[in-house]
Amino acid sequence: MNKPTTDFFNKEAAQRYDERNSKLSRISDCMHFLSTLILKDLPEESEILCVGVGTGAEIMTLAEAFPQWRFVGVDPSANMLDVCRERMTKAGYANRCEFIHGYVQDAPTDRKFEAVVSLLVSHFVPRNERLNYFQHMTDRLKEGGFLVNAEISFDLNSPQFPAMLKGWEAVQTLMGATPESLANLPKQLKEVLTVLPPEETESLIRQSGIKEPVQFFRAMMICGWFGRNIRGS
Repeated sequence: MNKPTTDFFNKEAAQRYDERNSKLSRISDCMHFLSTLILKDLPEESEILCVGVGTGAEIMTLAEAFPQWRFVGVDPSANMLDVCRERMTKAGYANRCEFIHGYVQDAPTDRKFEAVVSLLVSHFVPRNERLNYFQHMTDRLKEGGFLVNAEISFDLNSPQFPAMLKGWEAVQTLMGATPESLANLPKQLKEVLTVLPPEETESLIRQSGIKEPVQFFRAMMICGWFGRNIRGS
C-alpha cells in the first residue's frame, strides 16, 4: 500500500474543518439523513466502506442510526483521519471503526461491503481517473450492495452556469470565502476541481457496474446518486 506523501490539510485545518462547514449544516444534514433512508434495509450487522471519510460525518450519522454496523474509513489525509478517530472515540463509536490512511484502491479487497459511501469527494478526482474511482468502489460491494455518491456536479459550459455561479458564491461566502477566493471561483471549479455535468457522472457510475443509478439529492451544485450492484443484469 502506497501512503499519500502530501497532506493537503495541516492539523489546524483538519481540526477547523467541521467548524468551517457548519454553516452548510442544513444542506449536509439533509444529504446524510437521506443516505440513512436509502440504506435502512441493509442487514443489521452490515459493514460500510466510507471513501474520503474526512472527519467522519457520514459515520457519525450512520453509526447513531444503526448500532450494529461497522465502518472502514479511508482518507489520504493523516490529519483528517486523526480528527475522525478522535471524534469517533469521543462519541463511543471507535470500536466499530477501522481507519486506513490511503486512497480508495487501498481499501480492503479481501472482503465485500454492504455499502460504499463517497460524499463530496469525487470532484477531487481527475476526469481520466474518475471511472477507476467508481470502479474501485463498485468492486468492493457485495452483490446487491449500495453505492452512495455525492459530488459537486454541473455543466460549467451551459448557459445556466453564470446564474448558478452567483448562487455558489453565496454558498462559499457562508463558508468564509474572501473576495480574492470568490474571484478565483470559476478557475477553481474548471481547473482545480473536476466538476462534471450530472449526465457524465451518471454515465461513469453506470460504466462502473451500477446499472440504474438514481439521483436522490440536489442542492445548488451538489448532486447525489445511489444505486445497487446487481451483477449480471
